Amino acid sequence: MKTLIHSTAVIHPSAQLHPTVEVGPYAVIGGHVKVGPETTIGAHAVLEGPLEIGARNHIFPGAVIGMEPQDRKYDGELSWVKIGDDNRIREYVTINRATGAGKETSIGNANLLMAYVHVGHNSVIEDNVTISNSVAIAGHVHIESRSVISGVLGIHQFVHIGSFAMVGGMSRIERDVPPYMLVEGNPSRIRSLNLVGLKRGGFSTDEFQILKKAFRILYRSELLFKDSLEQLELLGDTQQLQHLRRFLLLSQMPGRRGLIPGKGKVAASDES
Repeated sequence: MKTLIHSTAVIHPSAQLHPTVEVGPYAVIGGHVKVGPETTIGAHAVLEGPLEIGARNHIFPGAVIGMEPQDRKYDGELSWVKIGDDNRIREYVTINRATGAGKETSIGNANLLMAYVHVGHNSVIEDNVTISNSVAIAGHVHIESRSVISGVLGIHQFVHIGSFAMVGGMSRIERDVPPYMLVEGNPSRIRSLNLVGLKRGGFSTDEFQILKKAFRILYRSELLFKDSLEQLELLGDTQQLQHLRRFLLLSQMPGRRGLIPGKGKVAASDES
């Protein structure tokens, strides 16, 4: 079986491409790049290693993956980009390698990164995440599975976005976004549960109702943060509540950004 490489593509001799990989015109693939089966690399795309790409990915024209991090702390150390399976990486997306020897920027499985998305160094994008056009993701950002990030916005470094969250377009995301919530605005605020995302995610009626009660406790009551957590424990011990409580607690740890507040309510980290 012959590798489907256009005659104008430039492939480094040490690159490892599965025989089913298709490479378009004028694409450039550097050394220490490994690409899995049935992956398509579009015209003028640039892949630099160390870089590992899994199976059945579609990398569209002009994407640039694996270049050095845009970070003054980077000093030439060996670091990675690792990408899973079944991702669609659209036109002119940029994904930078990590800062720190042996560290990685990680993209999971079945994600859609639309045109002009930038993924900064040491960031983690889990599975089934949708990121719309012109989103700038700074370094050390973690986006959990099944989140939706709308277009033309920036995410501050070290921000953590929870699973099934939705971020509205043109928002400024400078603190952590709890799972299951809808956030928008500048300054950004928690507006509601991500109702559409939860319905599409197959949540049961009971799970949905418990999360509605959790939202009212957190963002429609006058309770302080610590008292809200105590009230959440009284709702039960579902998988979703466990994850929500754990996320909220971790957001208060040293080095974390703290939580985006609800509308008209201060963030937990701002409480006296």
